[in-house]
Amino acid sequence: MKNKKKKSKTTQIQPLKRAFHGASIGNLYSSWMLSQTSANSEIKNDLRTLRNRSRDLMQNDDYAKKFKRLIKSNVIGNHGIRLQNKAKDLNGDLDNKANDLIEEAFLQWSKVGNCDVSARYSFIDIQKEIIAAIASDGEVLVRKVRGYPNKWGFAIQLLEADHLDETYTDYDKNIIMGVEFDQWGKAIAYHILKTHPGDQGIRSVDTKRERIKADEILHLFIPYRISATRGIPWMHTAMTRLKMINGYEEAELTASRIAASKGGFFIQSANGDEYTGDYEEQGALIDEVTPGQYTLLPHGIDFKSYDPQHPTSNFKDFMKVVLRGISAGLDVSYNSLTNDLESVNYSSLRAGVLEEREVWTGLQTWICEHLLDDIFSNWLDMALLKGAINLPYSKKDKFNAPSWLPRSFAWVDPLKDMQANILAIQNGLKTYSKVASEMGMDLEELYAQIDKENELKKIYNINLATSTIKPSIQETNNEE
Repeated sequence: MKNKKKKSKTTQIQPLKRAFHGASIGNLYSSWMLSQTSANSEIKNDLRTLRNRSRDLMQNDDYAKKFKRLIKSNVIGNHGIRLQNKAKDLNGDLDNKANDLIEEAFLQWSKVGNCDVSARYSFIDIQKEIIAAIASDGEVLVRKVRGYPNKWGFAIQLLEADHLDETYTDYDKNIIMGVEFDQWGKAIAYHILKTHPGDQGIRSVDTKRERIKADEILHLFIPYRISATRGIPWMHTAMTRLKMINGYEEAELTASRIAASKGGFFIQSANGDEYTGDYEEQGALIDEVTPGQYTLLPHGIDFKSYDPQHPTSNFKDFMKVVLRGISAGLDVSYNSLTNDLESVNYSSLRAGVLEEREVWTGLQTWICEHLLDDIFSNWLDMALLKGAINLPYSKKDKFNAPSWLPRSFAWVDPLKDMQANILAIQNGLKTYSKVASEMGMDLEELYAQIDKENELKKIYNINLATSTIKPSIQETNNEE
């Protein structure tokens, strides 16, 4: 038998489907076609516009202004982030004498007229202005002036981001948007405009740049991408909604005011007799409305009411939806941004507050690491050199041991919080120092104050009854 040739089967190749829906193409995604660009390429073209729009919102929009105030009050607080130095001797004990001298000297330097070259700000003011500028502009420059003619030989200068010209790029010198880098991408110098570019009409503007070494400048910003050279305003995702809702609310308010008037129009029919009553100079009918009044219109005159229905019934819900999106973009809770506590119960308020406080405490840690540690190290170096602190310069490294105490936050339910701390201490899960630190206090200062008050009680023969909070916690239903 002859072998039959087997017919070869051709396999039809099926087109591959994308694994990620977010990478799909088609009519629904036609407007979502992006090119692969670096962070600096994106920032370079839009930074100035974003910064100016952000400032405009902070100046003219109520919600943006509230956001700025929330950042100042929650990250810095009324008393600022305070220094508690922790220099130790070789045996591991705190050098209390040296720490007290350093803390007292730093406190004096922090007063108005000492720490800032313009003599306008205290160090608490500077902390607030810095965090507000970073939120509004995306970045801020702090110049460290060593050898400044004051007692400590050190002061700082605040510079707005406009001084670092984003249009100045020289690839041959590895300068990108005013920042000069080495081969590893480390900033080695900043090219700073000598005067603010927006000072036209106020004073003569010097467009020349000054090259300042990087160790004299703190360029503070939180990069939105790893490769970002400059910072962008924190409101960049929310500013479109903020501007649109601002215009919508204004239009709705205007329409509501017109609706409250409920005016109308007089219409004269074509075959009617000519009205012989009173007219204004412009030819309009004169009419006044009083409560309970009925008016008989002349023959041939009809009245057509103008009754716009504003505000609309969905105005409130629409505003809530948009403001929730804005709150998400600003990393704050809707209730904090809008002061809207309607339909809020204990559980929902607690959840929102806790999540928001994680943002605040994270920013506190960031500003301690990127600003305060550096400023303190430079201040201490110059203060010891100038003899402003009666301590040996040779032990500078030992004395450079700052511990920062940011503002604390009261618990939604203070009694439960304190009871939980007592239980944690009694079971060895927390220390008194940790609890005091969470409350924004230093334990040693607290004990010293308690001791002083006890001595005062003895002097004035005062015996105050005290009660101890029991560690047992009763579960209560606080939800409304």
